[in-house]
Amino acid sequence: MAEHYTSKHGIVGRSPMELYMVFTDLRLFKQMVPPDKQVDIEADFDTLTATAQGMSITVRVAERHPYDLIVLEDQNAPFHFSVKIHFDDGGAAKTDFWLEADVELNGIMKLMIGGKIREALDKIVDGLVDASAHI
Repeated sequence: MAEHYTSKHGIVGRSPMELYMVFTDLRLFKQMVPPDKQVDIEADFDTLTATAQGMSITVRVAERHPYDLIVLEDQNAPFHFSVKIHFDDGGAAKTDFWLEADVELNGIMKLMIGGKIREALDKIVDGLVDASAHI
């Protein structure tokens, strides 16, 4: 059974439409990664493959709901997961940005990374909020 994780909410200084357009094309993720790390990332519009420490994970866009929600699902991960990226209206050209993840972990993986998933989701939200403050 999948474990469900929800990030905190963060107000991003961009409209849901602007933010959605950045996340809808996975090729843009590669551009956000430092150049020295880009060699380990391959992307097209719908899929992204990242390799780290000898392990490759591919995600693909499973659903797009314009300006509201993008759902990503794994393609070849050692555990099944999906991530929902929410773009809620935050008023005055701002977005209430938050994430949900459903992750199927075996007992060992749950002990190793289960507690860090929510923390990682929160860091993504914080990073986007901080970045939008400097644009």
